[in-house]
Amino acid sequence: MKIVGIYTLLLLYSQLSLSDSFEHVSFKHDIVQAALERTQHSVRYDGRYLSIPYPNGDVPVDIGVCTDVVIRTYRAIGTDLQKLVHEDMAANFNKYPSNRIWGMNSTDKNIDHRRVPNLQVFFSRHGETLAVSNLGSDYKAGDIVTWMLPGNLPHIGVITNNVSSISNNPLVVHNIGAGPKLDDMLFSYKITGHYRYVPLKYRDTSL
Repeated sequence: MKIVGIYTLLLLYSQLSLSDSFEHVSFKHDIVQAALERTQHSVRYDGRYLSIPYPNGDVPVDIGVCTDVVIRTYRAIGTDLQKLVHEDMAANFNKYPSNRIWGMNSTDKNIDHRRVPNLQVFFSRHGETLAVSNLGSDYKAGDIVTWMLPGNLPHIGVITNNVSSISNNPLVVHNIGAGPKLDDMLFSYKITGHYRYVPLKYRDTSL
């Protein structure tokens, strides 16, 4: 393992409480690295509806929106949000806002997982819904945050363990229009959700 990788693991471990498991250390390291890797890609902001394969379907690699950053980050660590969201929506459609917001009466594997409100419901149902606060220290590496942008546009991003030297807030990987970027924007917009979703393979099921 490279020295940088060891340092990152030690940094993440130092931020954990005694109740955190090694599995969660591994998850935080993996998801942060996957999110940061997204910033190396040139992606044109394009959210038009497209038919994609299922499972593990994706729009063309050179396009995407904010949700695609999260989807591709999780896919890089072996978790297919397209499949997971579709299965949960198929079994619990009334729990999701697809009918209320978009007038849909059934699931759509092409778009459901690419909509912020659907991801909010999925993360709240299958992960942890955490407190929204004005303290940067409350937002940990690997957490998912959602915002409402001007014009009532929902937005989503991934918290990293990188910290701004100016605000001392954790930096966020997101795509707000210029492709995946690492930005100091945690408190730039109204936060509408704070979640932690650890895939099953990282969980210590013996506890």
